[in-house]
Amino acid sequence: MWHPKNRLAAWGRFDVQSLAMDSSEVKQGKPPLMSMPEIPRVLPFVVFLGIGAMAGKAFAGSEYWMYALKTVAAGALLWLWRKRIPEMRWAFSVEGVVVGVAIAALWLGLTGVIPSLGRTWDLIREATGGPAAPAPKAVEAWNPLSHFQGQPLLGWAFVMIRVLGRSLVVPALEEVFYRSFMYRYIVKPEFESVAHGTFHLVAFLVTSAFFGLSHTDHWVQGVICGMAYQWLVLRKGRLGDAMLAHAVTNLIISGYVIVTGRWEFS
Repeated sequence: MWHPKNRLAAWGRFDVQSLAMDSSEVKQGKPPLMSMPEIPRVLPFVVFLGIGAMAGKAFAGSEYWMYALKTVAAGALLWLWRKRIPEMRWAFSVEGVVVGVAIAALWLGLTGVIPSLGRTWDLIREATGGPAAPAPKAVEAWNPLSHFQGQPLLGWAFVMIRVLGRSLVVPALEEVFYRSFMYRYIVKPEFESVAHGTFHLVAFLVTSAFFGLSHTDHWVQGVICGMAYQWLVLRKGRLGDAMLAHAVTNLIISGYVIVTGRWEFS
């Protein structure tokens, strides 16, 4: 016979076991927010942008220290969460190298030919009868060798950090955020279920536009670049070729800057 005392005892055992299981899960598991698949793909990008926004505002020359800090911080997060970002794997292909070289040539070739995004809006406003915009102010180029003239070793250290950051950290960071997360999230909020080879016109256009417009001084090159890198992901069904192309592009531009002294491309 099922006696009330037995029922209470069973409930007691059940509650104790449940609490023990909950306690174990809290100790062994991760906080719900941090366990979301969006976190390792978005947070490093946000940290990179957030630290970068403070460049040049803290003290004279802080833009160089902030670049080093954001590169290390974002790179560390990507490394820490690398097992949670299985698509973040470098891959070699001829197409990746060719696209990387072509985009570098396009980027360098169109600079100075196409006005910046802000200047483009000014020209459109003037053409439609609006007031004439003031001439754009000259922006000081990112040049640690000039800023640290009396400390050449420190200057070159920042140059190397810039080269490594743009060629290793930035390609992984931006390809994971734009081509893996944003593109697939537009296709379907449960983005991990979307294969990288899935073509979706809206996602393709929106992601490429966001990527391009984030490079305000080179927005046309940026849009074309975003389309080219996304094409690689779609063609290969993986992210590694786009990471390679991105790295090749940035490495060529960095080499061009160092050899020619054209620091406006840095």
